Amino acid sequence: MAKNITSPEKDFSRWYLDVIREAELSDSAPVRGCMVIRPYGFSIWELMKDDLDRRFKETGHSNAYFPLLIPESFMKKEAEHVEGFSPELAIVTHAGGRKLEEPLVVRPTSETIINHMFSKWINSYRDLPMLLNQWANVVRWELRPRPFLRTTEFLWQEGHTAHATEEDAREETMRMLKVYSDFMHDIAAIPVIPGRKTEKEKFAGSVNTYTIESMMSNGWALQGGTSHYLGTNFAKAFDTLYLDSNNERQLVHQTSWGVTTRLVGAVIMVHGDEHGLKLPPKLAPVQTVIVPIARKDDEKVAVLEAARKIAGEMKKLGIRVKVDDREGMSPGFKFNYWEVRGVPLRLEIGPRDLAEGHVMAGPRNKPGREGKFTIPMDGIAESVKKILAAIQDEMLASAIEFRNSRTYDVETYDEFKKLLPDQPGFYRVWWDGNGEDETRIQEETKATVRCIPLEQRPGTGTCFLTGRETSTTAIIARAY
Repeated sequence: MAKNITSPEKDFSRWYLDVIREAELSDSAPVRGCMVIRPYGFSIWELMKDDLDRRFKETGHSNAYFPLLIPESFMKKEAEHVEGFSPELAIVTHAGGRKLEEPLVVRPTSETIINHMFSKWINSYRDLPMLLNQWANVVRWELRPRPFLRTTEFLWQEGHTAHATEEDAREETMRMLKVYSDFMHDIAAIPVIPGRKTEKEKFAGSVNTYTIESMMSNGWALQGGTSHYLGTNFAKAFDTLYLDSNNERQLVHQTSWGVTTRLVGAVIMVHGDEHGLKLPPKLAPVQTVIVPIARKDDEKVAVLEAARKIAGEMKKLGIRVKVDDREGMSPGFKFNYWEVRGVPLRLEIGPRDLAEGHVMAGPRNKPGREGKFTIPMDGIAESVKKILAAIQDEMLASAIEFRNSRTYDVETYDEFKKLLPDQPGFYRVWWDGNGEDETRIQEETKATVRCIPLEQRPGTGTCFLTGRETSTTAIIARAY
């Protein structure tokens, strides 16, 4: 297991794939670019899904479901949208043993089909706002697949809303961006930078795209989620109109927003280490594993009984706990097995521990002997609950500290090009460039403008590339 994992310092890409394999998160599918999500990996996604779904419903959204297949003509109604997605589309031309009269697109996203339905469902201002979300799969033909991060088929949620005014729609766009930011901070223990995408990087068909950008442990960026203000672009294409209070027909203003299974990849790459996966407790399918250790049969009975009693107390407090009572496996094998899978807390209990009234604890975020400590059996469930909360906080603090240590301010493009190859991270620069400037940066350095942070540096400065005076700062980095 851990010995089969490449050091992330030696080869980060290989390390990432090794962790996925050894932690049994996913496996390759027969179709290139697709993956099979294994039970342990899917359990992590389910915990993400459950928490996000609760947040969506608390902000007034309802779940629905829309078809996987979309008429090709729908995709062509919004010119910028079809141009942006054309290279990634999978198109069905034959079905039922015959050629279709109109080809069908396997959805890459659902703005078009949802607008078709909105135009039927929305008639009056009384029907607004319409706040919908769907949990679904989408297909985008991926040339350079990587498990969880970029796959041809992936799971996601996509929110779609319609509003009477631009103000309401923009407020919704930023509300959902904050929902994503809060989830990443509070649940995934990953700090993010919320910001606006440039015109070059925005979602095809949107007026504005907003993003949350996070830093992986190799200094590269990952887009965690996006929220788009679509304006009236799709409403115009699909005649999505409503009668206002003055009995006049108006176009609706719309948003869409989504996150995908790439969040599982983010958790791996932000928190993982040379020993494998490292899960924040709130996203761990197993938060605590108890390993009974005894050699003699009479000792085994007593130790196992104590382990199961402790587990029962923890379950009453909502702690996801497992007793590893498998036969024929050494304690060392079990320790390594759960360490690779990133279980936040391991408890060891043997005859001596029983006699002394405590268990030995090993937190995953502090591997090795120096991180181990004892927990009294009296009130152990409450103690474990507090320890898990502390681990969650410590993992977030560690991720913030790392990101801050890899965030650099540079004044010139030459300085940026010199530092980036050996010092990957977030480069904060004064920015007044355009799409051609972004293309130049990407061609020469493989870095991209990740976002224009919502929180801007005060004052003005000189654009690091063009030399023009500007009040705007941007984050530039290599990214997945």
